[in-house]
Amino acid sequence: MPVPVPQQRSVPAAETSHGDLTLLVIEDDPAGTTITVPELSAAAGTRVRIRTARNLTEAARLLTDDVDCILLDLALSVTGGGPGTGTPATDAGTAGSGPSGGGSLPEPVSGRADELTALTHVLRIAPLHAVLALTAQDDTELAAEAVRVGAQDYLFRGELDARVLSRAIRYAVERKRADIAQHQLTESRLRAQENARLERGLLPTPLLDGSGLSFAARYRPGRSRALLGGDFYDVVRTPDGTVHAMIGDVCGHGPDEAALGVELRIAWRALTLAGLCGDELLSTLQQVLEHERQSEEIFATLCTVDIAPDGRRAGLCLAGHPAPLLARQGLPARLLPYEDGGPALGLLPRARWPRRQVELGGAWSLMMYTDGLIEGRVEAGGSERLGQDGMVAMVNSRLEQGLAGEELLEAAVAEVRERHGSELTDDVAVLLLGRDPERTRRWGGSAPRSHPVSVDRPPSAPVRAAGAQRPPL
Repeated sequence: MPVPVPQQRSVPAAETSHGDLTLLVIEDDPAGTTITVPELSAAAGTRVRIRTARNLTEAARLLTDDVDCILLDLALSVTGGGPGTGTPATDAGTAGSGPSGGGSLPEPVSGRADELTALTHVLRIAPLHAVLALTAQDDTELAAEAVRVGAQDYLFRGELDARVLSRAIRYAVERKRADIAQHQLTESRLRAQENARLERGLLPTPLLDGSGLSFAARYRPGRSRALLGGDFYDVVRTPDGTVHAMIGDVCGHGPDEAALGVELRIAWRALTLAGLCGDELLSTLQQVLEHERQSEEIFATLCTVDIAPDGRRAGLCLAGHPAPLLARQGLPARLLPYEDGGPALGLLPRARWPRRQVELGGAWSLMMYTDGLIEGRVEAGGSERLGQDGMVAMVNSRLEQGLAGEELLEAAVAEVRERHGSELTDDVAVLLLGRDPERTRRWGGSAPRSHPVSVDRPPSAPVRAAGAQRPPL
């Protein structure tokens, strides 16, 4: 029986309005009609453009992005095995289903699969379009099954008139939009949950129990909406009481570089806990880098510090990385020696990285950072970079204001971004280790520590009054 739908009428683009809808009718013989387009438009309250297709092949050709709804006769004859006929064996991989166009369709109940062949094909090739199923009035079971498989609604031939059809079209379109919005919201929530799990699993948790050292960190990937960048850091305390700290930077900003940074950090922690240090550790890390990198042009800079159990001295190794900044009680901050550093990991196959002994003193703070912090511009729109000297001057200025610890770290990163005039394009990682024997005694033998946080979510902290006695960083 022909589907009683409006005759096809070409609506010029100039006549269409914002509320226009386009209906694609798929039926064997759409010529026999009882409803005219003006009647349907009046009932719908908006202009409805009609396209008709006699088979699925013709429907696929007429199915464009401006189609809002599809009216499919479930009695449509599906024959042959060529592309576009609708047979599952040939068209199953045409496209996904559901609001996002991916995934698999629900399986029809046993015995009804053949009757829903045309519908399942349409749902595959039109995952973002609303679909109305048309069936005989006495087959409510098939109509309900069509909705379960993926149609937005169903209509019976005997009840079809302009008002029912127009209401069904509007309902199907709005329901499909709501389904897509809900699907996107669910995917967004799942991504947020996954990102939270990744953050807990991939960003380091410092192992400093029993060391008496304070710790703070800021981390911000340069890539938009990214969780991790090519910068990485870690801090652990070995059983002999030595505190080992590391910060590094893989060249590049993509996901491959971020993954490599995580691999190097985990390898560093494992090798450190196994007892390696200095040149031996860096040589092994270079082997890891050479095996895991995507191309021979990839390299990584690294800075490692091993602090003696008494906290008064440390060993320093630099692999093409900026030297840390040291501040002692009552003295200006200064860079640690960097003349004896070695090349970045991955540049020279038989490189060596000498370990230099440095004196820290009684009360001190040590700031380790990646070059994203010092490559920001001195002023917005300018060409001059902040550089290490500018960073030292900036930190000393903040020390004169009485800032320390978390407050100083937060203020320094904020000032770099403010001077740059916009978000920094490079990854930024900064960590701060400190020793204050007097404070440690007040806290019962162990200094309070903070967990690493993202630079985009810094904790709020009160600012000390200017002119207060200058503490370490």
